[in-house]
Amino acid sequence: MTEGPSNATRRAVVVAGGAMLALSACATGGGNSPKLQTEAQQALQELESKNPAARAIASQSRAVLVFPRITRAAFVFGGQGGRGVLFEGGRPAGDYQFTGLTWGFSAGVQAFSYALYFMNDRALASLKDAKGWEFGVGPTVVVVDAGKAAQLSTTTARDDVYAFVWGQQGLMAGVDLQGSKISKVK
Repeated sequence: MTEGPSNATRRAVVVAGGAMLALSACATGGGNSPKLQTEAQQALQELESKNPAARAIASQSRAVLVFPRITRAAFVFGGQGGRGVLFEGGRPAGDYQFTGLTWGFSAGVQAFSYALYFMNDRALASLKDAKGWEFGVGPTVVVVDAGKAAQLSTTTARDDVYAFVWGQQGLMAGVDLQGSKISKVK
């Protein structure tokens, strides 16, 4: 006789499912939201005013995709999601949705802000042309932490995309972008 899933496994699946439903509800609606654009501009100003590396990268980037708030919820399995705005030449060029599943030893809820600086036309085209842009596939994405930020300048920035995560709130440690997907909101 084989045993079914344990109660803990069932609870984890229910919690993860509930988290995904809640996160998808936060990320619904059409594109070109003025409120989202304002929140994204404010988040970008906050990042660039406090982070010299982001400010230096901004001057050379082709575009920046800003997610003012991504929410992550998990109990072993979980999900993360949020909405953002792509800015080209300082002007809004489209709304995007960030989604991802998480697994492993984690429990809690966390919120953070996130910006992707696209440094060349090829990297930007890969975002725009994809039906869903996944981390780990396509252009090289470098997550800029405190150590990398200290080494980064306009002369050393040679990768396709630079990712900045800031404003973490909540009880979960770290931010994992692998397996996440970014899609244009129509």
